Amino acid sequence: MFIFGVMNKPIDAAKHQGQRKLLIDRLASMGISDRRVLDAMLQVPRHWFMDIGLESHAYDNKAFPIAADQTISHPYTVAFQSQLLEVKAGDQVLEIGTGSGYQTAVLLALGIKTFTIERQQELFKKTKRLFSKLNLYPKKVVFGDGYLGMPEEAPFHGIVVTAGAPDVPKPLLQQLALGGRLVIPIGTDEQIMTRYTRISEKEFDKETFGAFRFVPMLKNKN
Repeated sequence: MFIFGVMNKPIDAAKHQGQRKLLIDRLASMGISDRRVLDAMLQVPRHWFMDIGLESHAYDNKAFPIAADQTISHPYTVAFQSQLLEVKAGDQVLEIGTGSGYQTAVLLALGIKTFTIERQQELFKKTKRLFSKLNLYPKKVVFGDGYLGMPEEAPFHGIVVTAGAPDVPKPLLQQLALGGRLVIPIGTDEQIMTRYTRISEKEFDKETFGAFRFVPMLKNKN
């Protein structure tokens, strides 16, 4: 069972838990049908990953600003991408764009061996400290270029990209295991949520799942 560490843990009051339950019910009504994803998000206090001034809005289905001009995604987007991965406990997943750490925590709550990359140094340092405070332990947290993936840890059962890319980075496709899925929003001003499933060494099945808006995925690390 996924349990946050006790030492120095922020407050998760009854009001937060009640708000979170209402959010999960709303996500289910919006079409999130994977009970494992809903249960994982019920476990993860989203307000721990947001600025304290926004705590009262933490369980709204909205994106909010975090450090380095980035955002914490809508809960629906986190749930939708997590559901599209179709991974199970013990699988190995690469997250491109650690951001606030919220998506990372949801993956960990699913029992996934999570590797994560962040290219914004300010966010990388802030979120790595938060993971330590919450006793959250991804397999690896890296400051680097998400376009390159993490070839030394490949293959992955799933790769999730939490920023909008103008096109699909080829290295990420090559780091998928056979049957593995890459979930990535593709586009510039508006992105189309896209899933690539590796069906052979050189073949990938492509599916699309509607329009979303993400901050841009940028090459090279600061």
